[in-house]
Amino acid sequence: MYDVPLPFMSRGIDAYMATWEMFFDTSEKPVTFRFEDVEITAGADVAFATAVGNCVNIDPTGQRQPLRFRLTMGLKKVAGRWRITHEHHSLPAG
Repeated sequence: MYDVPLPFMSRGIDAYMATWEMFFDTSEKPVTFRFEDVEITAGADVAFATAVGNCVNIDPTGQRQPLRFRLTMGLKKVAGRWRITHEHHSLPAG
């Protein structure tokens, strides 16, 4: 997974879950994602999906802040099942 917080790239389930723990610690509960502009392009064995995601972050002072991000996922069909092989989240600069 490529992500905004360090280390920017994580490999393996433990590293992947650690980046989500950082996110969940600063998110409004229950964590709710709303996706828009979802686009999927698929071939026989490879696909990718893109979307704009929205959720709510809680800043260090406890204030709610909308969080809007871009999500890109790469998928590959392995043994007849689709597997996520690449996940990337990005925030607008500025």
